[in-house]
Amino acid sequence: MSEQVSQFGQKSLTALVADDVQLTVLKRRPDMAKLSLGLQLGYWGALPPGNAHVELAQEAERLGYDSVWMAESWGNDCFTPLAWIGAQTSTLRLGTAVAQLSARTPTACAMATLALDHLSGGRMVLGLGVSGPQVVEGWYGQPYAKPVTRTREYVEIIRKVLAREAPVTSEGDFYPLPYTGPNAWGMGKPLKPITHPLRADVPIFIGAEGPKNVTQTAQIANGWLPLYYSPYRQEVYADQLQDAKADFEIAPTVMAIVNDDMEQALYPVKAMLGFYIGGMGSAKRNFHKELMARMGFPEEAEIIQELFFEGKRDAAIAAVPDQFADEISLVGPKDRIKEKLKDWENSPVTTLLINGDTTLLRDMAELVL
Repeated sequence: MSEQVSQFGQKSLTALVADDVQLTVLKRRPDMAKLSLGLQLGYWGALPPGNAHVELAQEAERLGYDSVWMAESWGNDCFTPLAWIGAQTSTLRLGTAVAQLSARTPTACAMATLALDHLSGGRMVLGLGVSGPQVVEGWYGQPYAKPVTRTREYVEIIRKVLAREAPVTSEGDFYPLPYTGPNAWGMGKPLKPITHPLRADVPIFIGAEGPKNVTQTAQIANGWLPLYYSPYRQEVYADQLQDAKADFEIAPTVMAIVNDDMEQALYPVKAMLGFYIGGMGSAKRNFHKELMARMGFPEEAEIIQELFFEGKRDAAIAAVPDQFADEISLVGPKDRIKEKLKDWENSPVTTLLINGDTTLLRDMAELVL
């Protein structure tokens, strides 16, 4: 174990990083009492989870969690499991984290959104994301071009569908409505949804990493789903969030692990970072690697990727700085996590998305709620 982690003990990380990280603390809004919790279920593995996700969601609801979130990659979709969970819960907000833009047209996405919002009694939160070029071009067979522009156009169309004020048209480059391009029959007609949406203002969150995308998210969305967030490096996003509205929500997924052994507690975080920074992207472009660099660890990010591509995955995981892994997570003994939570409360973050078993959900509810 490195000296850095062994000296953490029960202390808040603020005191430990103050010497080498310039802290730009953005105070929480005065109307924000404290953090809320969300259950992050991620996406399925090789097999469906059976009834496990429903049981976790029901326990989270009983404990006072605010929301439950489902992801998609190139396996399960995110809407179907949420509908299943929504039918067996009553108060949890149902969020997609994230619905991939290339998986469905914006009007199809709006249809799924208005349907699930009706079925759940107004609990839907639409989380969107562009994914990366490997998935967009390799799985969906679409070009990965101008993701920021494409996201803006996608959101604009969804809002028009949900508003249902007029037949939906769009003159955008990616989703022209009606379509008049190559092979068009020339018979396209602007349409309004047959079903009247329950809410015109279903919240839209965006999973964004790049500076331009985060800036746009603060301008056009109701919330932001960061992949990594450090309350000790708020300056990384401060300029990008300056246009956010007063009720803008920030809901990062935060790995939480209660364990008195800091080395064991940090390992899953480092393993996740090693995989995402090393392998979730190409050698030419890896958005996770670029984000780690912007957060103050450019040399380390480069080394992690090199080791991963050389097939040295254990070495890549070991190369993840303990400090970075600790800053973006909540790990260690309960007392230490409780102390670190003060730093998250003293940030713009509004919700912590937690993934874990019932014991962890209860521990986090005890500490946060």
